[in-house]
Amino acid sequence: MFSFSDNDFFARRCVWVNGPVIVGAGPSGLAVGACLKEQGVPCVILERADCIASLWQKKTYDRLKLHLPKQFCQLPKYPFPEHYPEYPTKKQFIEYLENYANHFDIKPQFNECVQSAKYDEACRLWRVKTISANGSEVEYICQWLVVATGENAERVVPEIDGLKEFGGEVLHACEYKSGEKFKGKKVLVVGCGNSGMEVSLDLCNHDAQPSMVCRSSVHVLPREILGKSTFELAMLLMAWLPLWLVDKILLILTWFILGNIESHGLKRPSIGPLTLKNTQGKTPVLDIGALEKIRSGKVKVVPGIKKFNCCTVELVNGEKLEVDSVVLATGYCSNVPYWLQESDFFSKNGYPKAQFPNNWKGKSGLYAVGFTKRGLAGASADAIRIAKDIGKVHKEDLKQKKQKVPTHRRCISTF
Repeated sequence: MFSFSDNDFFARRCVWVNGPVIVGAGPSGLAVGACLKEQGVPCVILERADCIASLWQKKTYDRLKLHLPKQFCQLPKYPFPEHYPEYPTKKQFIEYLENYANHFDIKPQFNECVQSAKYDEACRLWRVKTISANGSEVEYICQWLVVATGENAERVVPEIDGLKEFGGEVLHACEYKSGEKFKGKKVLVVGCGNSGMEVSLDLCNHDAQPSMVCRSSVHVLPREILGKSTFELAMLLMAWLPLWLVDKILLILTWFILGNIESHGLKRPSIGPLTLKNTQGKTPVLDIGALEKIRSGKVKVVPGIKKFNCCTVELVNGEKLEVDSVVLATGYCSNVPYWLQESDFFSKNGYPKAQFPNNWKGKSGLYAVGFTKRGLAGASADAIRIAKDIGKVHKEDLKQKKQKVPTHRRCISTF
């Protein structure tokens, strides 16, 4: 019935999955799992960490809140509690995700790291190999594979001359929790996106002395305009106006509210904020107080780095700064190329090759969720499409009674 080409098929525990295997138990993976439940489709969710939403639980700073209003961040079929504030805190969002998993009875397989996943042409099924924390190996056999590891699976650490020889503490933003331990210290924050801005603000609030590296241009918008979320206002305007005009309106309103940010070392891109987001995936910064600290001089904006020395950093303009610690707010990237053996749907950078809104479905039962560069709303839309697509085929299979179940004794049909 099955013809597997690899000899290691007989050397590992093999599990047949009646539905899809979902790789990743973050918000994207949970959303697909919940939507599949509604379609009556069983699934297995594999998660390398020991909890759901490990990025949120283990790799975010304490002061983090959702940048967008909660109605734009809720997952399918389960709204946020009414008593939650408009911008839920990190703790509240994690609580929401845990309640979401409990509500839909989603139970991921924790501590299972996917080593490889590839489509077996001989049997027309996916083979997903994992290794657990105790070293045991499992191979999951399934008809559908859903990649839900997302855009922020691995930290990005840039190569900077002399950084390894720097004598102070160096940490990525995913390791930063609070500015409390940096009180009185000179901290260089590398990066001026939302994370860089918030880390700099948090350091100020804990009486540290942050300098923020702004190597490239960045759009800084107020979080709210005329008492309404900037994002919500943009969505309303885009329903009636072209994108370029909405960009111009947002920038004019921003200028009235925030003033000229370029005088403080923050250069705006020539492309509008929404156009830049749609074409290059670069999210504008939504200011929650960092700009005031920059204006007051409590956060110093500096240009790009030339090199590090033992206790100092030399900037591209020749200026030298004494630095005690460095926080790399340099973002994250996809890890898909490291484990998915497929080249038609995903590109080398770990993102689907097709553009939104056609980047959720590949060939041979391959799907992607959470790669739209449109946040949680994009992931939720992907999850609904994927579940409907799989559910349709699954129901047809059940009607025709043509489910194919492996008969080899080392394959256990438990899912």
